[in-house]
Amino acid sequence: MPERKTTPVKQLDERLPYRLREQFMSIPELALFRVLQGMVRGHYVVCPKVALNDVFYIVRPNENVHFFNKIFRKHVDFLLCEPDTLKPAIGIELVKPVAKNETREADQFMEDLFLSAGLPLVHVPSSERYSENDLAELFQLAVMKVRETGSLRATAETDSVPMCPVCGRMMVLRIHRNGSNAGKKYYGCMDSPKCSGVVEIG
Repeated sequence: MPERKTTPVKQLDERLPYRLREQFMSIPELALFRVLQGMVRGHYVVCPKVALNDVFYIVRPNENVHFFNKIFRKHVDFLLCEPDTLKPAIGIELVKPVAKNETREADQFMEDLFLSAGLPLVHVPSSERYSENDLAELFQLAVMKVRETGSLRATAETDSVPMCPVCGRMMVLRIHRNGSNAGKKYYGCMDSPKCSGVVEIG
């Protein structure tokens, strides 16, 4: 009978400190996932736990660094995507019960984030059971809200950062400190003062 091979203790200790979670989704998340699959019936792909920075990007990141932490390491519970292109169509977020007419700060941020991108976000109260009819009403409300407010998506012109006309690198928003243009904003090359590239605004 062949000898059984055992793993030396030293090798066990040298394993990376990662382990598989027992559950990928909580009971409320799994219950909602199953109902969503039945509702969409191939019209959308149901993607669970999608990182926000995989869906959204920050315009002019060098000017809006403080907005990065708002979405870093955060996710939306479910994202319904177009089946052919996987383009995001509707976000779904489980929310904890709160007092009437009150909204948690985190929930309000998610609402504003999706609305600013013209993407419906459905807030679903956390539960272990869900009704397709109740969810359908919440979906309609979310879609109507986007249509009523209109897409607040910024234009490409305001979203873009010019590239330096001298060296081709990204530019940084700056303010003239003195001279006739003092106080006026402009774009300067990120490699300044080595590069003197400047793009004036308006």
